[in-house]
Amino acid sequence: MTAASGSIRFILNDREVTLSQLSPTATLLDFLRLERRLTGTKEGCAEGDCGACTVLVGRLAGDGLIYESVNACIRFVGSMNATHVVTVEHLAAEDGTLHPVQQAMVDYHGSQCGFCTPGFVMSLYGLWLSKDNPGRADIEKALQGNLCRCTGYEPIVKAAEAVARARPNSVFDPILKMRDEIGTRLKALKTEETIVIGPEEAQLIIPGTTADLAKIMERSPKATIVAGSTDVGLWVTKQMRPINPVVFINGLDELQTITETAEGITIGAGVSYTAAFETLSRHYPAFAGLIDRIGGEQVRNMGTIGGNVANGSPIGDSPPPLIALAATVTLRSTSGARTLPLEDFFIQYGMQDRKASEFVESIFVPALPAGDHFAVYKITKRRDEDISALCAAFRISLDADNRVTAARIAFGGMAGTPKLAAAAETALTGQLWNEETIAAARIALEQDYQPLTDWRATAGYRMLAAKNLLTRFFLEISGEPAELKRFEVA
Repeated sequence: MTAASGSIRFILNDREVTLSQLSPTATLLDFLRLERRLTGTKEGCAEGDCGACTVLVGRLAGDGLIYESVNACIRFVGSMNATHVVTVEHLAAEDGTLHPVQQAMVDYHGSQCGFCTPGFVMSLYGLWLSKDNPGRADIEKALQGNLCRCTGYEPIVKAAEAVARARPNSVFDPILKMRDEIGTRLKALKTEETIVIGPEEAQLIIPGTTADLAKIMERSPKATIVAGSTDVGLWVTKQMRPINPVVFINGLDELQTITETAEGITIGAGVSYTAAFETLSRHYPAFAGLIDRIGGEQVRNMGTIGGNVANGSPIGDSPPPLIALAATVTLRSTSGARTLPLEDFFIQYGMQDRKASEFVESIFVPALPAGDHFAVYKITKRRDEDISALCAAFRISLDADNRVTAARIAFGGMAGTPKLAAAAETALTGQLWNEETIAAARIALEQDYQPLTDWRATAGYRMLAAKNLLTRFFLEISGEPAELKRFEVA
């Protein structure tokens, strides 16, 4: 292992911060409010839903510097090494002149009680930095992760549209003014040294390389690996679960890569939903609609596909489509790497085929053959920012006679793990792609799953919804009117 350092360093607004004493579960929100008295960042939900705690985090990506909105309430300070944290206090000029985003919120009456306003400002500021002329859809997407109980959102959207129309070159902007300088400073802060802070029973570890990560997991097999913390953050803020020691991997460039070949794409375990969006949606267009409904922009900027797989949740959104696409997962330890089909990684609820010393290194998604049909559907109580009641992914191959030559169907939320619908696949394979075949496959789904009833949905609802999604897939692929009364569609 490379030499160990005993402190993390990052830039907060315009000042460098060095911390040599730090709890591994200290949240960025508490640090900002309690330690630095930057109280513009608010605590609303403490679970990454409301957006009142939104800040921007700048990080090096290749040769560039990108800024993304994140939820400070579930982001740990330990993950901030070699980043630039920007809070709402940093936006106005030294003479008090408001940033155009802030001024637009005033001009268009985008604030009432004001509690959520700093979070909205930071989300809109992130959009202002990343897109020169955002449309209505871009604005609404950027604000998915921000909730307001007063304004009805329309004044906030109008403020964003006004800012998009008027971007004077002379405007004061704290990031545009210092972007090159910040990039240089972050490069100086970035290191391949492993950082270890605190006693063994409450240790914060930041590996410098994946080789170091493997050695750390061999030495501390019970350590909690944290990438985006969109799930682990709630273990701390809501469940009060002990997770020490904690290993933060969001700074490992080796896990941030996406590789495209003729055979498919390989996604590093540290790649966020936002970073994977363009590649996944280009190769598998159905993925675009799904990713856009995973949390809000802040969650997608933080959360990783590798983490979504590694935690083994039966309602994780990415495993069903990845399984339907026959993805494989590669695990690494000091003994080397091993690769297995993703569906085999999930053994039962709360148990995955991952040895204590292993970590998820990457996911390989095979190329979708020309002519194959692929679709993903997510069922939730509300459209945005909600956990799935069930998630379905379908992939079929049809021959020239419209006969099913291959079928892969995977559901999340229907069992203790994300799971293939083997009986339904058998009912489809070799059969003509018609209403009678779909009717038989609907019945076969009852052999594949015995869903549970919980507060998100009843077992009966889940089963009927699963059947109806199969019917929807059939109708969308067929492109012809069908007699829906035959299918018991709810």
